[in-house]
Amino acid sequence: MAETGSELAFGETRIRVRYAETDQMGVVYHANYLVWFEVGRVELIRQMGLDYKSMEREDGCGIAVVEANVRYRLPARYDDELIVRTRVVGVRGSVLRFAYTVVRGETVLCEGATVHVVVGADMKKAAMPERYAEAFRKHLATS
Repeated sequence: MAETGSELAFGETRIRVRYAETDQMGVVYHANYLVWFEVGRVELIRQMGLDYKSMEREDGCGIAVVEANVRYRLPARYDDELIVRTRVVGVRGSVLRFAYTVVRGETVLCEGATVHVVVGADMKKAAMPERYAEAFRKHLATS
């Protein structure tokens, strides 16, 4: 996890590419990056001192993905050790935006972003619990 002062600039999550995540050409299948974005996002929330599971259980809401964008630059391959860097880049009402960079060493392999809406158990838009809204605003990336 990278910090600036007492603020978390971005979360880092290490991923080791499994054989099952590769295709016939020996490169990571494109949809796996979206799974890794989720892993990075959940870990960032944990690194921020929050717990997504508690948000669902105690606050009765979740964060639904409503948009995802991915830009592939270079392929990842079996057994590569990757780092998923995740940042909060937008917080407005019930809407959250995250950005992701997947690197091998310092080489950027993939970049992406997701947009989320806080929803209740009925899958309708809901208010973000204030403790989460405050934490997301506190860790909002400025660059």
